[in-house]
Amino acid sequence: MRKVSRALISVSDKTGVADFAAGLAALGVEILSTGGTAKLLRENGLKVRDVSELTGFPEMLDGRVKTLHPKVHGGLLAVRSNPQHQQQVAEHGIEYIDLVAVNLYPFEKTAAKPGVQFEELIENIDIGGPSMIRSAAKNHHDVAVVVDAGDYAVVLEEMRKSGGCVSAETRTRLARKAFATTAAYDGAISTTLQKLAGGALPEALHLNYRKAMDLRYGENPHQKAALYFNPAAGGRGLAHARQLQGKELSYNNLVDLEAAWRLTQEFDEPTTAIIKHTNPCGIASGSTLAESFTRALAVDPVSAFGSVIAFNRKMDGATAEAMAKLFVEAVIAPGFEPAALERLAAKKNLRLMDMSATAGDDYGLQLKAVGGGVLVQTPDTLGTKPDEWKCVTERQPTEEEKRALAFAWRVVKHVKSNAIVYAREGVLVGVGAGQMSRVDSVKLGATKARELKHSLEGTVIGSDAFFPFPDGVEEAAKAGATAVVQPGGSVRDQEVIAAANKLGLAMMFTGARHFRH
Repeated sequence: MRKVSRALISVSDKTGVADFAAGLAALGVEILSTGGTAKLLRENGLKVRDVSELTGFPEMLDGRVKTLHPKVHGGLLAVRSNPQHQQQVAEHGIEYIDLVAVNLYPFEKTAAKPGVQFEELIENIDIGGPSMIRSAAKNHHDVAVVVDAGDYAVVLEEMRKSGGCVSAETRTRLARKAFATTAAYDGAISTTLQKLAGGALPEALHLNYRKAMDLRYGENPHQKAALYFNPAAGGRGLAHARQLQGKELSYNNLVDLEAAWRLTQEFDEPTTAIIKHTNPCGIASGSTLAESFTRALAVDPVSAFGSVIAFNRKMDGATAEAMAKLFVEAVIAPGFEPAALERLAAKKNLRLMDMSATAGDDYGLQLKAVGGGVLVQTPDTLGTKPDEWKCVTERQPTEEEKRALAFAWRVVKHVKSNAIVYAREGVLVGVGAGQMSRVDSVKLGATKARELKHSLEGTVIGSDAFFPFPDGVEEAAKAGATAVVQPGGSVRDQEVIAAANKLGLAMMFTGARHFRH
């Protein structure tokens, strides 16, 4: 192992850097630094040598040029075991730099600022930092590169135990992290500049995700899985939820939690969504959260066993008490009151996911892998706007039916296609999901509702896509539905409308489809 004799420290995020530099100095390491970092270290009583003294050139061009010099990069890139490199280093008076601690201008943070100006973005593109990181990481056989403040203590501890050395294993690990950092940084710059050029989908797609945790397995035990988060999301979304109790999360838990949470965010009033295999088996709104849960559970209490449940309000004690007897895999909510946590504490395996610390939802691009590539789309964030719908039948829906249709339309958007939901105002009654034929989804939703002793008389139905034939609305009317909401757009729309008129149904066209594959 090689002893670290000289370190260059130049950081934008100065968290922990003074303690790190002090630890290095205590081990006899000479500290080189620049600008604000050097000033901070001196304020903390450390002896620091300016990089400008090493290079013989001052910092210039508003700080744009300070480390871009052969005496910096030569000291990083020189292979210590190469005689020619040794000769050239000696000839040009280059001093070896054995450790680099660098982090970069906060480009992503700057890009996330509302109304940020182009000039500010450009000034937050770091040049010298990535160059030093790449030089040190390329030559990690001889140089340690630290880009994460979380590694300061680990590196210091190893150096203390080894007489000032950093092991080859650690240098290799640090180099992998360094190259990942510069790749993500360049990707963020490229993506941001492409967004500024306009268009929802970039010409080149750069993904910057970091592992949050390994999962027990994927959809099945023979598949490996992990959760990654996007640093550019700014703390938004499920990947940043805080787990308060329960077993470790599984891949399927997270898929269902995302589906449940997104569904509840469609509603302003207190709402509970009960999800099984990404489809709602119960959803209802109420005057209180506990009431919404009781109504949602009554939709399909059999399927609710082993489900994932989402609330769009902080979970209170009354709701926890109502839920306590049900076996549930996981619960997600924008917070939990102390009474709820106390009531559920005995359910040691129940996973409680708190969304209160997240900054909102991350509606980034949606990705789906295909062989040799990836499909990318913008998310379906189209809201429900009943005032823009068109009634295409002779009978107009009643005010009560209108409210029920709006509820059904919000829900059907979150059901796997072909999707049909039966609903009343504020509550789901039956679901037909994932059938190859739309009329079969209509029949399935009615059959399930009847099995659970729900009356379908006076319900409304929502369909995620148009009815290709009149048979779907005919089956819905036979079941007891009185009104329909659907996108419209079939070549047989007039036949479907004629069937609705004949049956006395009210039908609304939304002009928008909500397929969910």
